[in-house]
Amino acid sequence: MKFRLLNFSRQLALTLLVIWTVVSLVTLLIELVPGDPATTILGETATAEQIANFNQKHGLDRPAFFFSYDAANGFEWNGANNRYVDYWIGLVQGDLGTSFRTERPVLGMILERYPSTIMLAIVSMIIAVCIAIPLGVLAGTNKNTLIDNAASFVALLGISLPTFVIGPFLVYFFAVKYRVFAATGSANPEDIVLPAVTLGAALSAILTRMVRSSVIEELGEDYVRTARAKGLSERKVVYKHVLKNGLIPVVTILGLQLGVLLAGAIITEKIFNWQGLGLLLLDDGIGKRDYRLVQGCVLVISVTYILANTLTDLVYRRLDPRIRIS
Repeated sequence: MKFRLLNFSRQLALTLLVIWTVVSLVTLLIELVPGDPATTILGETATAEQIANFNQKHGLDRPAFFFSYDAANGFEWNGANNRYVDYWIGLVQGDLGTSFRTERPVLGMILERYPSTIMLAIVSMIIAVCIAIPLGVLAGTNKNTLIDNAASFVALLGISLPTFVIGPFLVYFFAVKYRVFAATGSANPEDIVLPAVTLGAALSAILTRMVRSSVIEELGEDYVRTARAKGLSERKVVYKHVLKNGLIPVVTILGLQLGVLLAGAIITEKIFNWQGLGLLLLDDGIGKRDYRLVQGCVLVISVTYILANTLTDLVYRRLDPRIRIS
């Protein structure tokens, strides 16, 4: 019990450290980006008074961090009177700030788009698993044969092709040429198919290679020979015993890949105009220099990735008794 409590405390401390690092790095990088949010949002015709009012309203007239540098005075200590501290005070209270452009709460804007991105990631993972497990088992049980080579070629092809190549190809083939699906948008349930396949292709390739390696390794274990000696069919040996144990490392990779899917969704959502968190970050956040929106989106993606890793660890411990005991 004491060990579990200590382990939980370490995990919580590490999680908080990662969140602090992400927020700090994003804030620093935003400050280093050249350009003025007020001019970008208000337009080139904005007067000096309008820009000053905008900066004052959003706190942009105050120092960004604890220290500021001036060519005449050098480094100057600002104390707690800075935007970095203000952001953390709001963050602790569950406030991600207000959008510079829309004047709406950032949290509300993110919650509107977040379900679409999570749904896209989940459907992509389901597609990847449905492709990878049969293909990986087929390759692993037919090691060094034509079937294995063909499966490995498909997996290598999926890893090699980036989403910005697969996406336009699917749009041309299934939306332009044969008109099976709509080219862009997220209004109808079937609109998720093309972006989900685009994201799931690379993941299915990675999982296929992982399943293949796990099946080959498990087939050499003693319990497989025992199961065969008992007269079990090869199908039962593979799917009831080998696959069950072989999927343990696959579950780990699958959980870790959720962060990759969220990152890849930014490009995919742009290609298919999928109204998710990635499109919100790219178009409304980065494209229009809405710093608060950028900070909020990156923070939510990071927290989602951390939670996915934690859940993966729990599932891994559940599947593998050796991890649970230790």
